[in-house]
Amino acid sequence: MKTWNQLFLRHGWNLGNEKENVFNLRTETEGNVRFLMESLELAHVDYTVSGGKLVLPIVPIPEEAWIEVLDFEYRGRGGFWFQPNTEEPKLNELDTYISGIVRQLIRLGFQTVGSCDGHGRRVAHIVISKEGNDFEKLSQMLLAFGMKRIHYRENGKNYHLSLPLKKIELLDLAEKMSVVEKSWLDKGYEFIEEQLFYHQLEELLSLSGVSGNEEMIRDFVKEQLSPHVDFITIDRHGNLLAEKTYKTGHGPTILLNAHLDVASELEIDRTIVKENGIWTSSKGILGADDRAGVAVLLQMAKKLENISFSGKVKYIFTVKEEVGLVGARQVDEYFLWGTNAAIVVDRRGSGDIVTSCAGVIPFCDDEYGQFFEMVALENGLSGWNCTAGSSSDTRIWAEHGIQSVNLSVGYQHEHTDYETLNIAACYQTVKLLEVTFKKAAELHRLVRRLRMRREIVS
Repeated sequence: MKTWNQLFLRHGWNLGNEKENVFNLRTETEGNVRFLMESLELAHVDYTVSGGKLVLPIVPIPEEAWIEVLDFEYRGRGGFWFQPNTEEPKLNELDTYISGIVRQLIRLGFQTVGSCDGHGRRVAHIVISKEGNDFEKLSQMLLAFGMKRIHYRENGKNYHLSLPLKKIELLDLAEKMSVVEKSWLDKGYEFIEEQLFYHQLEELLSLSGVSGNEEMIRDFVKEQLSPHVDFITIDRHGNLLAEKTYKTGHGPTILLNAHLDVASELEIDRTIVKENGIWTSSKGILGADDRAGVAVLLQMAKKLENISFSGKVKYIFTVKEEVGLVGARQVDEYFLWGTNAAIVVDRRGSGDIVTSCAGVIPFCDDEYGQFFEMVALENGLSGWNCTAGSSSDTRIWAEHGIQSVNLSVGYQHEHTDYETLNIAACYQTVKLLEVTFKKAAELHRLVRRLRMRREIVS
């Protein structure tokens, strides 16, 4: 369920979120505040206003119910246009599903002069004034959100930007844009993409999910992953399983795995302390083991849609890893059928490619681990080396005969109050996975060769 702040951002209100369920109305225009009050009353929301502050119930209404109130007949259908560099638009005169994007564009300095959400019949579009606007910066931001290409045309003094998105995707785009700071636009696509990754990483670190109680984190991951996969389910043991076929599907089937649970519950009143790229918790554990790995896999699910990769990916987010790899042990074997290789992201530190448990229980043949070393070296990602490690879900996939490694994701001193996370090292793992998937055809040939060798030996 969306928070009140998400509901307001997605539907165009510019309110200061001072604390949970308390908003500053003075940051919004009088007309838009009046529209908000009318909408809350129609939705039968019990709110109070005092001293310019809006106080709402702790539990927000479902977005579907909120849309029922906002999406009234003929809203925005008068072809509303407004003059750039004048006043903020009136939300009740903008189309329901594009009002949030319009407000975010204006916040970021892109003056819009017209918009339409398509009304479920046409492609949504926004008209942006050429005057004082750098359309290339806007394009780079949209690409960082995962759009495959930017559809636009020039017409006189304006750009006509098409947004071939579903209604809910338009709302999602507004929410994503709300995270972007105006200063990011000068630094380009890769910088924006990295900052968005850190934002989602922080969201993951705020969600509870001690072993055996992973519902909140699992629901969040399912919501984020669903748009990027063909199939998603929760098995009877609580593991989140998903699958996606990319391009023709003629290529390797690769398993990507992280675990959902943390070793002990997160402190409710803690804050994340950020100093020089190192994150810690003000109180209790940080929870980066393995929320860092979860963040990496969610990022890869987005990136794989734009990477030259043909094959299949199976995603497994396990439960109860911290209490004996319980979730991984209970994954139905049929879901693993046809898997050629596994990559787990649940190793402390940076640069480790774990190929065995304590050097005694192998996770893969030497050549499989060395493949990751080679790919990292060829792409200028320094410091990645094969090593022995401790027990993890990797052990379970290896027991199924799958070539498996466990990659570092930047955390240290896990399960303690002194846990840290090097966020640059965490993002480095994303980069390694990205270049690995670009070499998937070579990986496929390698694992087939290793399988044949094992068959001959046996």
